[in-house]
Amino acid sequence: MRTQLTKLCTTALAFTALLATTNEVQAQSSDQPMNLQIYGSAIQYKGDLNDEFGDLEWGGGLNLNRFISPSFDAGLQLTYNRPEMEASPLGQFEAKMGSAMLALRLKMYGTILKEDAFIGPYLQIAGGGAWVNTDATRADGTTLQDNKFFTGVAKAGAGIRFRFSDAVSAFVETNYMITGNDKFDGIDGVGDNDRFLQHNVGLGFNLGKAKDTDMDGVPDRRDKCPDTPSGVQVDKEGCPIDTDGDGVADYQDQCPTEAGVANLQGCPDRDGDGVADKDDQCPDQAGVVALQGCPDADGDGVADANDKCPDTPAGVQVGPDGCPVDSDGDGVPDNEDVCPTSPGTAETKGCPVLDEATLKLLDEKVRFEFDQARVQDSYKQLLDSIVTTLTKYPDHVLLIKGHADYIGSEEYNQALSERRAEAVKEYLVSQGVQNPDRLITRGYGETQPLVKVNERLSRRRTENERAKNRRVGFEMNTPDMKLDME
Repeated sequence: MRTQLTKLCTTALAFTALLATTNEVQAQSSDQPMNLQIYGSAIQYKGDLNDEFGDLEWGGGLNLNRFISPSFDAGLQLTYNRPEMEASPLGQFEAKMGSAMLALRLKMYGTILKEDAFIGPYLQIAGGGAWVNTDATRADGTTLQDNKFFTGVAKAGAGIRFRFSDAVSAFVETNYMITGNDKFDGIDGVGDNDRFLQHNVGLGFNLGKAKDTDMDGVPDRRDKCPDTPSGVQVDKEGCPIDTDGDGVADYQDQCPTEAGVANLQGCPDRDGDGVADKDDQCPDQAGVVALQGCPDADGDGVADANDKCPDTPAGVQVGPDGCPVDSDGDGVPDNEDVCPTSPGTAETKGCPVLDEATLKLLDEKVRFEFDQARVQDSYKQLLDSIVTTLTKYPDHVLLIKGHADYIGSEEYNQALSERRAEAVKEYLVSQGVQNPDRLITRGYGETQPLVKVNERLSRRRTENERAKNRRVGFEMNTPDMKLDME
């Protein structure tokens, strides 16, 4: 009989291992509460014919268990056994017994041990009823045939569950069973009620499918990352695999085998400049993102390695070589060139030197009638020439200076000189001067006479001298002198 028990255990374990390789459902739990056990059952009799537990007699059974809590399972146990006793001096019997019991199991796994521990001890108690049919022969030759009865039964025992996978387990248990009568062996009322040792060994299968919202193979109950995207490889806790342990999951990690930083999608950044080493042209020197991680000491947008002018002041426009732009090619960079679109010299701050004809033209004057600020037709040709000159020197500023003679109050003459300067400016603008903002007007009243007049003489005698003082003159300067034209 012991040899048969060993063979049954070996067969059960082999079958369990086969199922474990093909099933991936969750272990019995609150997510998957039902468990079905199929087992072989061996029973040993102790009663009036034998005061010690006898030989093993085989049967089988079926348990349906339900998860209640991490500590308890409840179950319905249906078992068929054939207890018997032969060659006793007091007689012999052979019985058929089918029992149905409700059981409560106290689990050590899920509380003291982990729920998925390979070995899971438990204790159980059960109670119910048994239907019995026995044939017995007493020592005096009396025979009882088809003695049928129903009796209450109860048992208590201990077992061990062996977990092979989330789907399949094996178990071995032993229970001490008491019965409600003494008629199993055909001798009733002589001693204690008949008792049995029941030994069960079998396989358990978890039923149903655990809830797995993200379909990653890890049930929600133990999934620490329940929103993992579809198709992403996860660990046993349901979280995406992170091979390099940098906190960035492999499916989001552009450098899955090198520990990096989250803001660079898991890639390393040795120099800490915010550019991943794989994209950093200067991985050992902190640089700027726009230059693929290379340094730019003067911040001009050209990497130091390519910058021929590494000390360019901040804000200065530079070329591909990192040197300030020189738009007119006169050797004076635009940031220092007062006339950046007109070739000049360093001495003139990049502005062209006025030619002799222009200097001579600027010496000319526009004369005005007494107490008038109207430009006379005879001076329009002169002003047209000045328009041409302004086109030739587009970066220069023209100062238009108005004057008056001494007749009248100083306040009046000041206002008159300003009107005369404005009248000349208006004419120049009407003739199409480019950028009229570079035409600056100033009035000087009677303070700067061109000809000294003897104010004690009569107006008639000083008319010619005074006419020379009623004028507008010109001065052309470089733009940087604009504010000095007082």
